[in-house]
Amino acid sequence: MAKQEGTTRRRGFHSANVAVIGLGRFGSSLARELVESGHQVLGIDTDDRIVQNLAPVLTHVVAADTTDEETLKELGLADVDSAVVAIGADLEASILTTSLLLQLGIKNVWAKANSASHGRILQQLGAHHVVFPELEMGKRVAHQVSGESLDYVTIDEDFVMIKTYVPDRFDGMTLAEAKIRANHGVTVVATKQGEKKYSTAFPETVLHRGDQIVVAGPKAPLDLFCQLV
Repeated sequence: MAKQEGTTRRRGFHSANVAVIGLGRFGSSLARELVESGHQVLGIDTDDRIVQNLAPVLTHVVAADTTDEETLKELGLADVDSAVVAIGADLEASILTTSLLLQLGIKNVWAKANSASHGRILQQLGAHHVVFPELEMGKRVAHQVSGESLDYVTIDEDFVMIKTYVPDRFDGMTLAEAKIRANHGVTVVATKQGEKKYSTAFPETVLHRGDQIVVAGPKAPLDLFCQLV
């Protein structure tokens, strides 16, 4: 059974279209960003203190045990468009909650995994999306620390996007002249000069030493391209 409801903000409880379960660092950050983006969010956690702290921020927030099927039904979880299981260290609660959400027929279940084995179990259960926040952040920071890129984002299993500087060898060339896609197998999608905003890259875009560029492509050739900087 649900333990305690937080304060409802403006919009109705059952109008929430995203449920975020587990409001630790990852879950609360995700829930806040969803609200800031205009989505209605139902936040759920077992910690009353966290629930009270987030009550003024989220559309609705409640303290409840999501490993109990009747509680999930009472909370109207079957009516949400998407649910995110962001439970941290309690693997049993994460797995059981994900399983129950899938049984309720939620069409878009995201689940946070803390390890490869945890992720495999969530995938075997049928979670539609399994995310590894710590692993992904570790990859991003590793590429920044090594100086290979300013930012690094995994788009798919073998497709990434990075932000880096124009290699010296391309200074003064247009993208057409540099032939980056033909010679390196990656694509420059945007460029930025100095304090200006990023703009879409075209064949006639001129590259300058010190400019920032956003480059997309398969991981292996992109890693090699980063070594040119």
